[in-house]
This record gives sequence, C-alpha cells and structure tokens, in this order.
Amino acid sequence: MSAPRPKGAPDASGVPGVPDASSTPGTPDASGTPDASDTPGTPGASGTPGRRDLHLPAGATATAAYALDIGPERAGWAFSGLRVVELGPGEAHVFGTADSEWIVLPLAGGCTVRVTDTAAHAPADVTAAAGGTATAAGVTTFDLSGRKGVFDGVSDFAYVPRDARVQIASGAGGRFALAGAKCERRLPARYGPAPEVPVEDRGSGRCARKVRNFAAADAFDCDRLIAVEVVTPGGNWSSYPPHKHDEHRPGEESELEEIYYFEIEGPNGLGYQRVFPSREGGSDVLAEVRTGDAVLVPDGWHGPSVAQPGHAMYYLNVMAGPGGDREWRIRFHPEHTEGYR
Repeated sequence: MSAPRPKGAPDASGVPGVPDASSTPGTPDASGTPDASDTPGTPGASGTPGRRDLHLPAGATATAAYALDIGPERAGWAFSGLRVVELGPGEAHVFGTADSEWIVLPLAGGCTVRVTDTAAHAPADVTAAAGGTATAAGVTTFDLSGRKGVFDGVSDFAYVPRDARVQIASGAGGRFALAGAKCERRLPARYGPAPEVPVEDRGSGRCARKVRNFAAADAFDCDRLIAVEVVTPGGNWSSYPPHKHDEHRPGEESELEEIYYFEIEGPNGLGYQRVFPSREGGSDVLAEVRTGDAVLVPDGWHGPSVAQPGHAMYYLNVMAGPGGDREWRIRFHPEHTEGYR
C-alpha cells in the first residue's frame, strides 16, 4: 500500500513542458473454488473505470483476493491483464487461468507454483516441464526462489498456460505479480531461471535505466503476452523519448495495450508518468505515482516516467495486442526521432 500523499508534495513543474498539476488475501474458500475475481477482467466492488480513468492509485482495483486486479474488461480493452496477490506466511492462493496465459513473478518473497492441467486434451501422463517437477498426472510444480524486493535484482518466474488451475503457496509469505493476456494457443508450463533473464542498459546520462527483459518478445516464448521490468535511478527519466504502439504498421509499429505497475524505493517516494494523445480524443495523463499505483496505456505517446531524486523507480510493463505476430515495435514521437541514446 502506498503512503498518503503529504501536503506540499512536489508538483510536476520539474518536468519541462508539463503543466503543474481485508480479509486474508488470496486464500481459497473451503471448497477450493476460485471466487469471481479469478475470471480475468471481472469487475470488483470498485466498479469498472471509464475510458479516462487511466491512473489507478494503490487499492483502487483491490478485491478480496488481490491487492491489484486489472483485467481486459476493467481496463476497457481486449487482451492485457495484471494482478498482485499478497500472501502471509503459510498462505496459498488458487486461481483458474481460463482463456489467458499468465506469468507468476515474485515481487517480494518466494513461492511454490503448482499447475494442474484442466484442458480437455490433458494427457493421462505428463513429463515434467522445463525446470519443474511432475508430481502427478497433469500436475507440474515449480519452486520459485524469488527475491527480497524489486530493487534487489531479477527474479525467477513461472509461465502457466490457459486452461489450467494454479496454486501459489508461500511458506514465508510474499507479494506476487500475475501478468496475463488472453490468448489462443496453449503452450506448456515452464520455469524461467533468473540467471537467464537478459538485462539491458538503455539510455545514457539522466535517461539511463535498466530493463529486465524476462518475457520480452525475443527472450521468452508466449502466445500474446509481453512483459518486462524497468528500474530507473532516482532523478532520472525513463520510458523516454516519448513513443507509442497503438496502430499496426507492418515492420514499424505494433498495436499493444500496456499496463504500468509502479513501486518506488524508500519512504514517501513518488514519481510521475506522462501519456499524451497520438490522435484526436486520445489518452492524456499526468499522474503522480507511488508504490502500488498503475497507469493504463490503451493508446497515445507515453513518456517520460520520472523518478524523484533519491528514490529509484520500478515499473512492470505488461503488454498484449491483436497482431498475428508477437512483437514489440514502437514509433518515437516526431520531435524525438533520435530514439534511445
């Protein structure tokens, strides 16, 4: 949960050209049947935000099971979704993947991920998926070491396919992101080792940041899902120069919906996120963001993401779109055609 925004918190004037501006989570019921929030995109008590409700402060989409629950219907689009589940010591959470593929990514702590095949074509016997242990017919288990927190390096992760039942259990407790996308193909459950995550140094000077390409289009196979982590040092800009991916231009630009999920290092840390229109009536956001906040990018030029001096900024990007090819192609704003440098 983010700290309350204190009186006198800095405004956006430091950004050139920008105006100032529960119950035990995640525990299945006695029947073991997932609740309504286990259906991707099912609205919770907070209701479904409108098209312009693109900044979602921490807790705005919380349900009984999730600290954050953004599905396609809630976001007002077709594919991308993100959940965050918080588990206490010894707790477990069960969900059905339905028509979506998911990556279980530890944000803090480690866990065991148990995947049960519920597809009609499930085999009578199963060979252990890469990095997993076949504990029974149609059941694979992955042990995720995780990490202390998102600023403590990359984490291992587990990919779980559509048409499966998943249990996440944590002996010591922790916080876990579920990055998802509606999909057609059913790929095998797999383990993603932390040492195999490509880490990219992107940008330079005050635009330097590190990109952890754990499920980038060219790094890990999914049907539609693309997901990466970005860590921006305090005082730096990232997601810059402004760019977009809201239309299909073969070989030049992909059409991708995108979710930004933020965590800020240190107490009372904050950052800013900018999204501005690429078309008449398009998305327009200037948001002060803190730990647990999310920003939706259905369209538009996005960037910069601005980290407060002394407070590193983390964000998890989750993307998916309708294209036949899973690829991340972006177009830079016409005033910034130099691209990353």
